[in-house]
Amino acid sequence: TNMTQQILKLKELKLITRLSSGSIYRKARQGTFPSPIKLGERSSGWLASEVDRWLEERIAASRNGEA
Repeated sequence: TNMTQQILKLKELKLITRLSSGSIYRKARQGTFPSPIKLGERSSGWLASEVDRWLEERIAASRNGEA
Protein backbone atom coordinates (compact mmCIF):
# COMPACT_ATOMS: atom_id res chain seq x y z
CA THR A 1 0.00 0.00 0.00
CA ASN A 2 1.01 3.60 -0.54
CA MET A 3 2.00 5.09 2.81
CA THR A 4 1.81 8.66 1.52
CA GLN A 5 -1.66 9.16 0.07
CA GLN A 6 -1.97 12.48 -1.70
CA ILE A 7 -5.11 14.46 -0.91
CA LEU A 8 -6.65 16.77 -3.50
CA LYS A 9 -8.78 19.71 -2.42
CA LEU A 10 -11.82 20.78 -4.46
CA LYS A 11 -9.95 23.65 -6.13
CA GLU A 12 -7.23 21.27 -7.39
CA LEU A 13 -9.80 18.66 -8.37
CA LYS A 14 -11.69 21.16 -10.52
CA LEU A 15 -8.46 22.08 -12.33
CA ILE A 16 -7.56 18.43 -12.94
CA THR A 17 -10.98 17.20 -14.05
CA ARG A 18 -12.41 20.42 -15.55
CA LEU A 19 -15.67 19.57 -13.77
CA SER A 20 -17.69 22.07 -11.74
CA SER A 21 -18.14 21.66 -7.99
CA GLY A 22 -21.76 20.69 -8.55
CA SER A 23 -20.83 18.03 -11.10
CA ILE A 24 -18.17 16.56 -8.83
CA TYR A 25 -20.52 16.24 -5.85
CA ARG A 26 -23.42 14.99 -8.01
CA LYS A 27 -21.26 12.31 -9.64
CA ALA A 28 -19.89 11.29 -6.21
CA ARG A 29 -23.48 10.90 -4.90
CA GLN A 30 -24.39 8.86 -8.00
CA GLY A 31 -21.35 6.63 -7.49
CA THR A 32 -19.74 7.63 -10.81
CA PHE A 33 -16.90 9.60 -9.21
CA PRO A 34 -14.74 8.96 -6.14
CA SER A 35 -16.34 10.06 -2.87
CA PRO A 36 -14.70 12.79 -0.84
CA ILE A 37 -13.14 11.93 2.49
CA LYS A 38 -13.84 14.04 5.54
CA LEU A 39 -10.69 15.79 6.76
CA GLY A 40 -12.28 17.98 9.38
CA GLU A 41 -15.54 19.59 10.39
CA ARG A 42 -15.66 21.79 7.28
CA SER A 43 -12.99 20.22 5.11
CA SER A 44 -13.03 17.41 2.57
CA GLY A 45 -10.56 16.04 0.08
CA TRP A 46 -10.21 13.34 -2.52
CA LEU A 47 -7.58 10.64 -2.76
CA ALA A 48 -5.39 11.38 -5.78
CA SER A 49 -5.03 7.65 -6.48
CA GLU A 50 -8.83 7.25 -6.80
CA VAL A 51 -9.10 10.32 -9.02
CA ASP A 52 -6.25 9.01 -11.22
CA ARG A 53 -8.07 5.69 -11.57
CA TRP A 54 -11.30 7.51 -12.50
CA LEU A 55 -9.45 9.54 -15.16
CA GLU A 56 -7.86 6.39 -16.61
CA GLU A 57 -11.30 4.75 -16.81
CA ARG A 58 -12.74 7.82 -18.57
CA ILE A 59 -9.85 7.81 -21.08
CA ALA A 60 -10.24 4.09 -21.74
CA ALA A 61 -14.01 4.44 -22.19
CA SER A 62 -13.52 7.35 -24.62
CA ARG A 63 -11.01 5.38 -26.65
CA ASN A 64 -13.44 2.46 -26.83
CA GLY A 65 -16.21 4.63 -28.24
CA GLU A 66 -18.19 4.87 -25.00
CA ALA A 67 -19.57 8.12 -23.61
